[in-house]
Amino acid sequence: MDLDRFGTDSPDDDAPGDASVCVVATQSDTFERCRDGFYPSPRSYQRTRKSFEYMAFYRTAPVSAVTHYARVTDRVPQRRDGPGPMDEADWEELIDPFSDEDEVVVFTLDDLVPLDAPAANDGNGVRGAWYCTVADLRTAPTLSALADRAQT
Repeated sequence: MDLDRFGTDSPDDDAPGDASVCVVATQSDTFERCRDGFYPSPRSYQRTRKSFEYMAFYRTAPVSAVTHYARVTDRVPQRRDGPGPMDEADWEELIDPFSDEDEVVVFTLDDLVPLDAPAANDGNGVRGAWYCTVADLRTAPTLSALADRAQT
């Protein structure tokens, strides 16, 4: 269980309900980078070209649920050999296990907002990217319920 939602320094869950969201799966290393304010995606992934205001994060471990979302503040293209928010260790941990691409889009993020009621994995799992609204995130008790509302 994630205890962020009980913290006194967590940002308020005050995003507009109709705001657009891209839901992505994150492993622990990637989620920690989201806490640091960025989420990288290989340039060939459709989410790098799609329009949305927020990203939400399905954490594969330790909770297996969509637990947080954040406002996207910018999209920064970066090449492996060029300047940008990611260093070589980030490439090795976050991109190399999943893709051999040398160009990414780094989504820069505001502080992560914990959901009051995470959307728990009930056997569905998140693959690729799902697109929904902030209201969908707030009201879906499970991934299956969120999948029923989301577009893929």
